Amino acid sequence: MSSPHKIGLIGAGNISEAYLKLAPLFPNTKIVAVADIAPAAAKARADQFGVAALTVDELLKDPEIDTVINLTIPSAHYEISHAILSAGKHAYSEKPFALSVDDGKKLVAEADARGVKLGSAPDTFLGGGGQTARKLIDEGKIGRVISGTMHVMSHGMEAWHPNPGFFFQPGGGPILDLGPYYIASLVNLIGPVSHVTAFASKGFEERLVTAEGPLKGKTVPVGTPTTINAVLEFRTGAQVTLAASWDVWKHGHVNPIELYGTEGSMLVPDPNFFGGTVQYSERNGDYIPVDTSGAPFGKGNWNGGHANYRMLGVADMLDAAESGREPRCSGRVALHALDVMVSILEAAVSRQVITLSTTTERPAPLTEEDAVRLTTAR
Repeated sequence: MSSPHKIGLIGAGNISEAYLKLAPLFPNTKIVAVADIAPAAAKARADQFGVAALTVDELLKDPEIDTVINLTIPSAHYEISHAILSAGKHAYSEKPFALSVDDGKKLVAEADARGVKLGSAPDTFLGGGGQTARKLIDEGKIGRVISGTMHVMSHGMEAWHPNPGFFFQPGGGPILDLGPYYIASLVNLIGPVSHVTAFASKGFEERLVTAEGPLKGKTVPVGTPTTINAVLEFRTGAQVTLAASWDVWKHGHVNPIELYGTEGSMLVPDPNFFGGTVQYSERNGDYIPVDTSGAPFGKGNWNGGHANYRMLGVADMLDAAESGREPRCSGRVALHALDVMVSILEAAVSRQVITLSTTTERPAPLTEEDAVRLTTAR
């Protein structure tokens, strides 16, 4: 390839700024245009970064743009991703991949039929934290994973997001909004899930918005469960419990993911970020910390010292398109994660154990050689 892939963004909301800021880290990608249902929003974001502001239709018809990143609200993810694929372009979606498993399957089938690549956030498990944990597990540091716990708990989005209503409607909630980070992390570490069961509830019927903005002091209705407790059974036989809630003011679960193996235990850093410290024990010995800041995509480079390499999944997807391999953040991984999350919500309603209808392979590890290739112009 003699020039970077030209990429368009559809959706000029908060998250688009991160993609535009971080794209230069991957010289084989180049964001050239932004589109949004609100033309003023597209123009403002485009002007901020010196790219073109287009309508959605113009962006999809532009023959120079071979890849489109879908940053719309969750309820529009399927429709926009399908339109991108139908235009013959590679598609990468923010999470969640879609809102129904059937729609997710249609997207995978459409990409295969068109001969284009399909990917989806999150790509955080490709960072130093997730890949270091993966390497230690593959080396047998804690033996076979028997069980584990995951906790994703807070009091929701209304204290910081100026327009948080969509977080509390179908397509949002802690499972579909934050769950993708946790499920993708575990698929990377353990493999696919076979069965789930769960209970769920709503802690509040409405939320008071306290974030600065036009909705401050107003309430938004809650139309989706905000406290979910689930058990995931993996094809390996491992069992992991998940507690996800936006009804918690404070808690003491310092470690968001803990894994318990035949030879020791592991504390996995927050999968919402790319870096962090992995800790593991040799049986009941003291935890051994492993700093991941020196690993590929583990160094702090963002507000608060976090490692943030959003666009890594897009760069890997386009590298996969050039080499004919499966992207690590593939549509199939995203579809399986969606199946897990939707099945959790279905199990909470039916009070039954749900057998998943999809599976996937563990994504390939991301090596130092891979990292060099993704960050070197070709």
